[in-house]
Amino acid sequence: MLRRLHPDQPDSFAFTPANRAWAEAQITKYPEGRQASAIIPLLWRAQEQEGWLTRPAIEYVADMLDMAYIRALEVATFYFMFQLQPVGSVAHLQICGTTSCMICGAEDLVAVCKDKIAANAHELSADGKFSWEEVECLGACANAPMAQIGKDYYEDLTAEKLAWIIDEMAAGRVPTPGPQNGRYASEPANGLTSLTEHEAGRDPLNASARLAADIGDTIKRIDGTEVPLLAPWGKQSGRDVDVEPTPKKPVLAEDVPADETGIDKREAAVQGTAHPASGAPAAAAEAEGAADRPEEQPELLSGPREGGADDLKRISGVGPKLEGVLNELGFYHFDQIAAWTPEQIAWVDNRLKFKGRIERDDWIAQARALAAEG
Repeated sequence: MLRRLHPDQPDSFAFTPANRAWAEAQITKYPEGRQASAIIPLLWRAQEQEGWLTRPAIEYVADMLDMAYIRALEVATFYFMFQLQPVGSVAHLQICGTTSCMICGAEDLVAVCKDKIAANAHELSADGKFSWEEVECLGACANAPMAQIGKDYYEDLTAEKLAWIIDEMAAGRVPTPGPQNGRYASEPANGLTSLTEHEAGRDPLNASARLAADIGDTIKRIDGTEVPLLAPWGKQSGRDVDVEPTPKKPVLAEDVPADETGIDKREAAVQGTAHPASGAPAAAAEAEGAADRPEEQPELLSGPREGGADDLKRISGVGPKLEGVLNELGFYHFDQIAAWTPEQIAWVDNRLKFKGRIERDDWIAQARALAAEG
């Protein structure tokens, strides 16, 4: 199927401040120079903000990722989850038409969409509030027939129920997502046949439906303020707080039998021994040992010496971002790094995102050589 951009495009696009912060945080997931890997989540966020993916949005994201526009356009046109034409201002309905849903009445749901929204998929309703399409399996076969409306699943539908949902949404109300026939989740339609003790006193909504109801973003356009921005893989966007989790030492369960070699593999990793069956070094133990070493703070500078900072990026393994982190810590010169003791390496290592990099890339030897060059 040929997918083209819609002929009518807005003049511009920009993320909301919160969505921009979210997008910038996503980019930090990827290594230096690989920011283009964030193309799909950023395009998706742009679509969640606007409802559909416009040409200005595609180019805006491409600029953020330093990509050629055609490369971003290739991604946007390849994946059918990206809507390249305007969708309903209230909601876009995706009716699952694959086997289970088809057998259980998906064609009746499509007929409702044709009657109440538009005769053809991807057409806007007369009031511009709704659009629809038939899609492949959405993975809720036990609750067929079903539809994804906005960001949530509406399951166990009938034609009458879907018509009511559309009318409710048109009136500004949002029916609670999830099963629409009284089921809690995907248990037997006649009720639980096992684990019946868990039925009493539970939340009337299952976890997915409860989250959707509590956040309140079911058919709302995402502006980034719905949930807190978290980037636990590095520094939280917009906050100078390192939220990298502290490494935890593995805890061995008691009375766990050893394998046929006579050595518990987890115990071997903790002790730093190679497993006899593989002969592979225990990398986990090496990293754990580095975290346990005593620390000593190296000499720190408040700024570079006269003559300016050395180009720390000349050290293999140090990119622009890592150079900035080192500068923030107080390291500007090769001779500072060349003088680190093992205890000082441990101090620096525990403040970097990539544990063990200093020794793996032998920064000390590199820095000594570079310092000797003058």
